[in-house]
Amino acid sequence: MSGKTLREQLTFKNTVLGVQFLFVAFGATVLVPLLVGIDPAVALFTAGIGTLLFHFITKGQVPVFLGSSFAFIAPIIEATKLYGWAGTLSGIIAVGVVYGVVSALVKLRGLTFVERLFPSVVVGPIILLIGLSLASTAVDMAKTDWLIAVVSLVTAVSVVVFGKKMIKLIPIFIAIIVGYILSIIMGKVDFTPIKEAAWIGLPEFTTPKFSWQAILYMIPVAIAPIIEHVGDMYAIGGVCDKNFIEKPGLHRTLLGDGIASGLAGFFGGVPNTTYSEVTGAITLTKVTNPFILRIAAITAIVFAFVGKISGFLKTIPQAVLGGIMLLLFGMIASIGIKTLVDSKTNMSETRNQVIVSIVLTVGIGGAVISYGTFSLAGIGLAAAVGIILNLLLPATKKEDL
Repeated sequence: MSGKTLREQLTFKNTVLGVQFLFVAFGATVLVPLLVGIDPAVALFTAGIGTLLFHFITKGQVPVFLGSSFAFIAPIIEATKLYGWAGTLSGIIAVGVVYGVVSALVKLRGLTFVERLFPSVVVGPIILLIGLSLASTAVDMAKTDWLIAVVSLVTAVSVVVFGKKMIKLIPIFIAIIVGYILSIIMGKVDFTPIKEAAWIGLPEFTTPKFSWQAILYMIPVAIAPIIEHVGDMYAIGGVCDKNFIEKPGLHRTLLGDGIASGLAGFFGGVPNTTYSEVTGAITLTKVTNPFILRIAAITAIVFAFVGKISGFLKTIPQAVLGGIMLLLFGMIASIGIKTLVDSKTNMSETRNQVIVSIVLTVGIGGAVISYGTFSLAGIGLAAAVGIILNLLLPATKKEDL
């Protein structure tokens, strides 16, 4: 914790910086709930509460903001169709428990154990699968109005490729604004949700309903975000010139992420994760004071109770979101490829080819394993298959290469 008092840190400058960091994370944080069909105000509330809990568990040492995780969009959409939203929430809570279990393993056995269980040859294709499984959703949303979708897409791409400094970090936010303005000009925006929304109101919280099927469906999906979390901790540690893996410890950061995600499930929100966009903003601004990220979290909580904000977000046309998703879901898939490349996974090795091939085929092909009321399918089943194959298939000996 900083040696400064609360009064010394709660300055106008720090408050402005905190709001700026929320601005960086805002677009992505509200986009996930819009895609899965829940009140974005709930996501803002759980992101804020989750971030504060994370800072408490990690002793206030790590400057991160937790926002809605894109890795769970596809499984949440599918699980909601199968088990309902209330049932899916029990699966999200279970994801938080998985983080807790992995946190305990890291504490007891070290990071090497986790890396051996979830190597890049398993994680890479799972991330790739997450992006590919959402492709049809993006196209379905975009084709409601291709002109608006393409303008939104071009805007996002332009910001990502040509944007400078802070602008480069908010492609989703800027694309939403541009697409929304065009939609207004074309008469495609229904302002009713804004008119009907109160200025101050409670987010639309949902009570979870216990569902074993949803729990078993969602648990394997946690693998990729957990591995991504490790990378995020190395990244933010490099920016701050500190080793957060050692202090406060990866077990604490994993536990903080897990409790934040599990708590989101209790309130009817989506899982949270540390945001790379915010890490990028910290890199640019050189602002590494964790207190400022807590200001961002408190601002998110305040915004969650401003009904007009939620009303505005609900008026964003599907085509605007679809255009952005054409880029975003593809980028998620490309991260899967990057994971394999960066880890120098030997794809000439038959063992690795088999694992990647079967994970992708099972996931994309819609394979389902059912026994009575139990069923495992999609990304969850593909992840489980990948882990089992990695444990069972022997590594190729050097003399065999």
